[in-house]
Amino acid sequence: MPDSQPQPPHSPSPSDPAGRGSLLLTGARLTDGRTVDVRLHGGRIEAVGTAGSLPTARTPGSGTRVDLTGYLLLPAPAEPHVHGDTTLTADTPGPVSYDPLDVQRRATEAALLQLGHGATALRAHVRVGDVPGLGALTAVLRARRSLRGLTELTAVATPRLLTGVAGADGLAILRDAVQMGADVVGGCPDLDPDPTGYAEAVLEVAAEHGCPVDLHTDAAAPARLARLAAMAGGLRHGVSLGPCEGLGRLPADAASRAADQLAAAGVTVVCLPQGSCGAVDRRDGTTPVRLLRAAGVRVAAGSGALRDVSNPVGRGDPLEGAYLLASRHGLHPEDAYDAVSAAARAALGLPEVRVEAGFPAELLAVRGERLAGALSLAYSRIVVHRGRVVARTSAVREYGDSTTAKGLGLPRQGRGVRGEREGREERGERGEAS
Repeated sequence: MPDSQPQPPHSPSPSDPAGRGSLLLTGARLTDGRTVDVRLHGGRIEAVGTAGSLPTARTPGSGTRVDLTGYLLLPAPAEPHVHGDTTLTADTPGPVSYDPLDVQRRATEAALLQLGHGATALRAHVRVGDVPGLGALTAVLRARRSLRGLTELTAVATPRLLTGVAGADGLAILRDAVQMGADVVGGCPDLDPDPTGYAEAVLEVAAEHGCPVDLHTDAAAPARLARLAAMAGGLRHGVSLGPCEGLGRLPADAASRAADQLAAAGVTVVCLPQGSCGAVDRRDGTTPVRLLRAAGVRVAAGSGALRDVSNPVGRGDPLEGAYLLASRHGLHPEDAYDAVSAAARAALGLPEVRVEAGFPAELLAVRGERLAGALSLAYSRIVVHRGRVVARTSAVREYGDSTTAKGLGLPRQGRGVRGEREGREERGERGEAS
């Protein structure tokens, strides 16, 4: 692949503030094996060239430089499925607090945690109606405003019931939630007495307001899934379903037909390899990722529950999700990473990212030389959002003195000037600027 040549300045937009200086990433390794410099400006990748070929900035004194020697540079991941209102509640005694200040604090902390892992965009499902009313959504929308410039947070309004007499209030509050600023219409048809009617109501509200749809479903009923796929095919703004673990319990021919129907409707399936979530009761199946991909279904991977009662050990790490897709589902590392990056961004309606000139500067640098190794040992990370460094995670591993390690020439960290220098480099301190 040839180097990407410098591009002319683009017109600033509300999400790309004018006047931002350049940022030069030097010595980064790409997945194709090249070592390159990458210059960012105005929230986009301005140029990619052979290492040492790009000046720091277009005008003297306006740029900064980050040395990515020893790092693999990737398009940043995105998080298509996390629960912003119940996150980080596993250790809280008693019922989950839906006090808006508590929800805002938890949602903000969780978003920053996932940003540190590399996710520069997140979709948070938020319960509306009954117990929380609209308070939890209000809190997540406040968190979204406070995080602007660090990460992109979008909210999914998730009502409990939508059909019958009991669902009338839920339908009204769902419309109110969209008017308040919810970006996506969601919910869980499986928990409603009339799952098909629930899905019809969600799709109707989404069509009224021009919103995408993101539904929780086990997808264990083939006829119901076929009906949902048929309805979803006409929604212009896109439909996501997840985790669809029930497909893994169906006979092979039924699962294959369902996959074909989802592919024909353009539905995205969001699997949850790190653990399911409380919105779907059954958790004894596995999303048939390879079957879905073979049928042409876009498969993205999300985190699901993040340290709540459904999954008290949730990590919220996209790279762990990719690791599990590779190790448990047999995907190639590149395809596994695609599920948490390109496919996840597409599910969120975000533009594609490549490490090429002209693309959005949404990037993740991970210490390592190859993608498979990065998914296995992704400790040190540098996250770039809108062309600037927004998060760093540095890891240093130290061992005791060992003549065996020294004799075999294995990398080690020792005391003295050389060891201190290696330690600084491992922490990413050499030449880095935010």
